[in-house]
Amino acid sequence: MSGEAKKSKLGLYLLGIIALIILFTVPFIISPGAEFGGADDGAGEVIVEMSPGYEPWFNSFWEPPGETESMLFALQAAIGAIIIGYVIGYLRGSSAQ
Repeated sequence: MSGEAKKSKLGLYLLGIIALIILFTVPFIISPGAEFGGADDGAGEVIVEMSPGYEPWFNSFWEPPGETESMLFALQAAIGAIIIGYVIGYLRGSSAQ
């Protein structure tokens, strides 16, 4: 790889890192007192607000304890990260050939 290509790639990495920093800090700057929560809780609050007498027609047959729920979310994120990493590695490996 030539020196100019390395500089171009480094510039793209730096631009990506700066974009990520902006992406994660702007919400805290725009609304510093905002509450951050899950979409499920937010949707439930909106439904109760729109229709106070609403009763769900279906309940989950199993609700895991909080720690187990967190573990399942972390496991889901880890599996997603593995899949994304595999795809990126596969694409990078196939483009190198």
